[in-house]
Amino acid sequence: MKPKLSRFRQFFSESAFFGKLAGFGRSLGGKTVYTALLLYYAYQRKDTPAWAKRIVLGALGYLVMPLDALPDLSPFVGYTDDIGVLSFGLVTIAAYVNDEVKGKAREQLSKWIPRVKEADLQEVEDKL
Repeated sequence: MKPKLSRFRQFFSESAFFGKLAGFGRSLGGKTVYTALLLYYAYQRKDTPAWAKRIVLGALGYLVMPLDALPDLSPFVGYTDDIGVLSFGLVTIAAYVNDEVKGKAREQLSKWIPRVKEADLQEVEDKL
């Protein structure tokens, strides 16, 4: 079943996105934050087509949406739906994640989570 991503676009804004990741980065974990940043920077590319940008907006909108299928109260259970939506979005638009996108995502991630494990980042990149 394909998730209806369009309803989450209204919740995405750059300030809400960066606010959530900066504030909850450690509890979300390096892999999740990296995934979200890859989506964001792929969205920023001029070469990313409109259909892929809509998927990114839906996935990131779901992440920052105030109401969630599973409330984000628990660091383990509450983010599983967010992780699933982000992962689905990333795999779907993987062709638009290039080395520049990865570099920008890694740079921003290092500001929020300075000691992120390289193996975690590589695990995300292996899905591309």
